[in-house]
Amino acid sequence: MTLSLKEKSQKILAEADIQINGDRPWDVTVHDERFYRRVLFQGSIGLGESYMDGWWDVKCLDEFFTRVLHMRLDKRISQTGKILQNIASVLFNRQSRARATIVAREHYDLSTELYTSFLDPYNQYTCGYFKNTENLNVAQEQKLDLICKKLRLKPGDRVLDIGCGWGGFAKYAALHFGVSVTGITISKEQLAYAKKFTKGLPVELRLQDYRDLKSSFNKILVCGMIEHVGYKNYRELMRVVYRNLTDDGIFLLHTIGGNETTVIGDPWFDKYIFPNGMFPSISQIGKAIEGLFVMEDWHNFGADYDKTLMVWFANFDTAWPRLKDKYDERFYRMWKYYLLCVAGAFRARDSQLWQIVLSKNGVHGGYQTVR
Repeated sequence: MTLSLKEKSQKILAEADIQINGDRPWDVTVHDERFYRRVLFQGSIGLGESYMDGWWDVKCLDEFFTRVLHMRLDKRISQTGKILQNIASVLFNRQSRARATIVAREHYDLSTELYTSFLDPYNQYTCGYFKNTENLNVAQEQKLDLICKKLRLKPGDRVLDIGCGWGGFAKYAALHFGVSVTGITISKEQLAYAKKFTKGLPVELRLQDYRDLKSSFNKILVCGMIEHVGYKNYRELMRVVYRNLTDDGIFLLHTIGGNETTVIGDPWFDKYIFPNGMFPSISQIGKAIEGLFVMEDWHNFGADYDKTLMVWFANFDTAWPRLKDKYDERFYRMWKYYLLCVAGAFRARDSQLWQIVLSKNGVHGGYQTVR
């Protein structure tokens, strides 16, 4: 007997103990019967867009995605979108200089009010470090402190922040460690905010592509930026860092990481959140740094990204009444889906968060790990 689309969907979801129209927090409530065809034939795009359109709901999206990704159900439905992306990624450099600003224009140049509504006072749009705390603001300061200590910052250091965001690291490092910081970004909105945020401090901020860097620094940070670089450009980024780092310098890479090597990101996220984004794998990073750097330390605290994202969503949800005049209900559902889907991915350990310390020639006497 041939199964209906609904029966096929239920059979797949049952592997993750998810029911259709059940009453548990992770069970799916379907409002539109077209949901089944859309998901089974369109995969990630169909699942995300049908949620944005209000065709289905679930009380706890984060737990739904934890179960889906833990059981790898995403591998069981249509991969058409990924196939097309794969072809494009192989044939073209989707993160070329000309295309690099797309993500800035479509994501980071959204109103600063949106981001400040859910981020911490230092506007850290990367994972917090929840060591002995459940408070996001404390966790983000601990993350910044951890980065500074891993870089062995000391007064007089010349620090380069590639992908400086809203200037949070630059301000923290200049205030607490007495260093001078040069930060670059490709987002005009971030740059305007960051210049005001770091005013009066030894901080220089520029609107600049990383490929144009030609200077000398003894400490370099890439935090939450390589996810936009693309696998075809990983080696070039590492060459840029190598060229701009003094022989005795230290480089810290802070990035989301994937368990498997890929050349694309998720199709829904590519279309709606991070155009041309993708997560590097261990092997891709290894290949990119080979012959250039000594790997001094590799720290994974991906489980803390789950906590970070859950607080971000709670803050975003609380702020929504004052944001909704600028954004519609579909935007709210899109961002809810985004934040809670990624929280579920980290909870399922489908994604990781790595801090990698690198040096050119090896730290004299050995590198002492900081946690």
